[in-house]
Amino acid sequence: MGRVIFLVEEKSMTETLREVLPKIFPTWQEAVHWLPLTHRGKSDLEKSIPRKLKGWTEPGARFVILRDNDGGDCRQRKLRLRELASFRQPEDVLIRIVCQELESWFLGDQSAIKAAFPKSLAHPDKLPAKYRDPDLLTNAADELARLTGTTAKASRAKEIARHLRPDSNRSVSFNQFVSGLRRLALQK
Repeated sequence: MGRVIFLVEEKSMTETLREVLPKIFPTWQEAVHWLPLTHRGKSDLEKSIPRKLKGWTEPGARFVILRDNDGGDCRQRKLRLRELASFRQPEDVLIRIVCQELESWFLGDQSAIKAAFPKSLAHPDKLPAKYRDPDLLTNAADELARLTGTTAKASRAKEIARHLRPDSNRSVSFNQFVSGLRRLALQK
């Protein structure tokens, strides 16, 4: 299999991948097995998808497109991204919508928050009801800022992602990302 190219909307997603991918695929090395292409927001990401997928000539390359849902219609958003990626065979492109924002993935693992920010208000042993399904939160970034006391998205993402456990997260969209990526990596 060729490299997996990740098209992501922002730096915090790239930082998360750098911490999480070695836990899923211990032998993968950045630039050798996978490559993050970080964009400046959703519009920049969506504008670049057709251009990058059409022009990418590396044999065997596969693509993962990661985009926040941000309260939109998840199915419509995924259909739109699939249209933009139509230059490649569907089996070579994994599209994952982060519900609702990347911070939901972090809220899905309260132990990771507490490990990264020991003084945080996270409660790994006594989970408040609103965090039981973090993908339903429309204000995950605000919730995470309140719990950790920091709004620095990229550094906060890196710190928490360092402690994320790929096989025990309450975020359904995180689990869908992990399982989809594992399937993509197994394809020949």
